[in-house]
Amino acid sequence: MSERAASVAAWEALFRAQVAVLRELNAEFPSDEISFTEYDVLFNLSRWPGRRLRIRDLNKHLLLSQPSVSRLVDRLAARGLVSKESDPGDGRGTVAHLTDAGYELFLSVAVQHADSIQRRVGSSLSSDELETLTQLCDKLRNGGAPS
Repeated sequence: MSERAASVAAWEALFRAQVAVLRELNAEFPSDEISFTEYDVLFNLSRWPGRRLRIRDLNKHLLLSQPSVSRLVDRLAARGLVSKESDPGDGRGTVAHLTDAGYELFLSVAVQHADSIQRRVGSSLSSDELETLTQLCDKLRNGGAPS
């Protein structure tokens, strides 16, 4: 198999695995209060200092267009899970801040969601395979450079 064909086969395998796992995790997502996509926003905000991130930077971590992220943040803000603030370093920008209520909801859902991930991903791979998968995905995400 040529290097090109091997690259395409690897991509197809990775893509198909991601789609299959995401479908299953979405189907058994453990919350009626927030959607899988809303959870992803809360998850990403929870990882940043002060639980704050510019919306344009948040967009880089989600599989949504910029306008969709803005509308999603607006919906979360209307429910008190996120607040929106002007960026002190650039008045044109907006910072999304995960509120205490949003963080509490995130944590309560995260525990159950982690159980689903463990069942679907952790039970399919050994500890060594999970570590290798993490390293390979990080390397792909970083453009080939190890993390």
